[in-house]
Amino acid sequence: MSNRTERNIPVLYLVVPCYNEEEVIEKSAQVLGDKIRRLQREKRIATGSKIMFVNDGSKDRTLYLLHGIAEKDAMFAVVSLAGNYGHQSAILAGMMTAKEHADAVVTIDADLQQDIEALDKFIDSYMAGSEVVYGVRNDRHSDGFFKKESATLYYGLMHLLGSRVITNHADYRLLSKKALDALAEYRETNLFLRGLIPTMGFPSDVVYFDVKAREAGHSKYTLSKMMTLAMDGITSMSTRPLRMISVLGFIVFVFSAVMSVISLVDWANGNNVPGYTTTMIVSLLIGGITLLSLGIIGEYIGKIYMETKQRPRYIIDTLVWKREDAAKTPESVEGKTAD
Repeated sequence: MSNRTERNIPVLYLVVPCYNEEEVIEKSAQVLGDKIRRLQREKRIATGSKIMFVNDGSKDRTLYLLHGIAEKDAMFAVVSLAGNYGHQSAILAGMMTAKEHADAVVTIDADLQQDIEALDKFIDSYMAGSEVVYGVRNDRHSDGFFKKESATLYYGLMHLLGSRVITNHADYRLLSKKALDALAEYRETNLFLRGLIPTMGFPSDVVYFDVKAREAGHSKYTLSKMMTLAMDGITSMSTRPLRMISVLGFIVFVFSAVMSVISLVDWANGNNVPGYTTTMIVSLLIGGITLLSLGIIGEYIGKIYMETKQRPRYIIDTLVWKREDAAKTPESVEGKTAD
């Protein structure tokens, strides 16, 4: 933890990305709302703190329910994206919208699996001077065997490739206004916030929490989405795979040179062995390495291609937000984009 500094009680915004969460969204709003009110009564956070739901192009009744929640209670705000831009872009959209009003922002998933009671420790760390606080799960006992082992392998690979990603940290974190302003300066389209935020270098802390069972519904984070996020994390945060290709190419070159010398010596000595197996092994080895190398290079070229387009990372369709002392009809702002 960083050295203690004097800070005012913060205006805190919870940013909650949502995609097809109609089964759990009302329960989530109730639990999160109760927690924010309790923190306000305890003078841990300031009046004006809010819960900002980000609708990431949901196809069910999520947006309808969110509008009803925001209509009844000014503590809730709704950012609705024009389409499904993905979990990372939805989080970014909420943070960039909230930073204009908040001293600190905490991102948390809508399924209530991340322990909301850990929020007290987040605030304590912020008040002690941390600009970034990472929520890290105590263990992965709630995961299946495949997810647990693949996560362990993934974090090990990320560290091997030089990424500063924190093991078992998802997207449950606190960022101060200073950290949010710094994050706004990053312009890449291929977002991997878990790896990007640690590179900023601000004083940070870690809060450990237990993962709870999902309140209702099922996870919308499919295997394909997890694989996409994993690939984005590797290619967005490290060029080491490209260097590994160069090393691998050199090794194959040396191997091929040695095999060529051995073949010439055998030919000079009259040992004309048919060599079918050797030929097949060498051909498959070189062909496999070549295709793998082209695939890795292709991933990086694809990332460069998307970055050069400079398309907006998200487009806000509507924003429902109102002051708690304002009239009951919420504001509605349409058509905001972010690059």
